[in-house]
Amino acid sequence: MEIPTVMVAGVPDPLPDDLTILDVREPVEWQHGHIDGAVHIPLAELVQRLDEVPDGRTLVVCQVGGRSAQAVAYLNQQGRDAVNLGGGMVEWADSGRPMVSETERPPHVV
Repeated sequence: MEIPTVMVAGVPDPLPDDLTILDVREPVEWQHGHIDGAVHIPLAELVQRLDEVPDGRTLVVCQVGGRSAQAVAYLNQQGRDAVNLGGGMVEWADSGRPMVSETERPPHVV
């Protein structure tokens, strides 16, 4: 099955209001740096927490794109409109796109 994927250069800046960012990384990864306004549901919890993912367009992110591709496959099987961020948060950070942190350190990808 083909996983719909977009690279960072194809993501509008600023992000559209009708686009949900779903971050499926682990809590420690999220704490160090994530996209402001993103919904955080670790991949292992996605099935149980599907109702927490807003309807509409969803861009799914992880560190480099593997876990988010799995999440996109699942979401699309559930009838959702989901797209994988190719290169993940590593590419997001490398491109200079903004991030926030839950720690006292500047946001970064771990």
